[in-house]
Amino acid sequence: MIGWVLWVGQPVLVPVLAALISVYVLSAAAASMERVPLLGRLPPWVRRALVLVLFALAVVLFFILVINNLSQVASALPKYEQNLETLITQLAGMAGIEDQPTWENVRSATFDRINFGAYITPALLSLRGLGTMLFLVVLYAAFFMAERGVLAKKVVIAMGGEEKGDRALDLLGRINERIGGYLLVKTTLNGILGAISYVVLLVLGIEFALFWSVLIAFLNYIPYIGSLVGVVFPVLLSLAQFGDIWMSVLVMVCLTIAQMFVGAYLEPRMMGRAFNLSPFVVLLALAVWSTIWGIAGAVLAVPMTASMVLVFAEIKATRPVAVLLSGTGRV
Repeated sequence: MIGWVLWVGQPVLVPVLAALISVYVLSAAAASMERVPLLGRLPPWVRRALVLVLFALAVVLFFILVINNLSQVASALPKYEQNLETLITQLAGMAGIEDQPTWENVRSATFDRINFGAYITPALLSLRGLGTMLFLVVLYAAFFMAERGVLAKKVVIAMGGEEKGDRALDLLGRINERIGGYLLVKTTLNGILGAISYVVLLVLGIEFALFWSVLIAFLNYIPYIGSLVGVVFPVLLSLAQFGDIWMSVLVMVCLTIAQMFVGAYLEPRMMGRAFNLSPFVVLLALAVWSTIWGIAGAVLAVPMTASMVLVFAEIKATRPVAVLLSGTGRV
């Protein structure tokens, strides 16, 4: 019943949870501005408003980037046909096929049999749904940020007194600090990975380098699978762009090195104990949430699960559950 409710309520729940996670990141970013010489002198509400405006601008730019690059990729496909034919000929020669296939033969046997018109309408609806969800995320995040000022008073009233209210606020403060720290560090790491990937793709001459680097950074929220998918798309494009297998191998190796540098070197040093999930729990969370909410669930699965473990760790009654879900048992 709970799974059915989550599946039916996806249009409402996904933007709300995405906005809530975004607010944690924005609040942590606003708090970290205190260490910046000039920004640290600004009042807290001004810093929160500043990060909210920057967040809204980033969301708008992300949506524009997706729309523009998808249209550019679609328009660039015809010029890749010659490169694809050369590549198919090379592969046929390496495999020892005497009757070497041509791109026309391969296309007539594969792509020409697919009715792409049947997929255009769902794709356009998906893009419209993405724009609507991004708008709702920004809108909900703005209201969440505005509600922070009166939240403390509500908690004190709801707990029935100053003493219980202060204890509840102290617990919420510790939980928010750890969740915000984790999400901010994860977002920073994804930004670093995106920047490194952009430089690599730019140096290698891969078209639409900015779009692929943003996609790699976004998919890195999905552990294991996300990094693999993020590398596959630029590699496939390099095959079509250059028609050279070794160039695609070079792209794959360079992007994999960037993934390993961020995932195996930077992440353990910057995360500390904030991210401490069992690999099985991560895979289970990905399986469950991606089944219910698709790609959105896969992106939100680990942040939601990690946040839930942090909440369990701060509450005495649920701390054993957090220990079982953790990777090392230290929460």
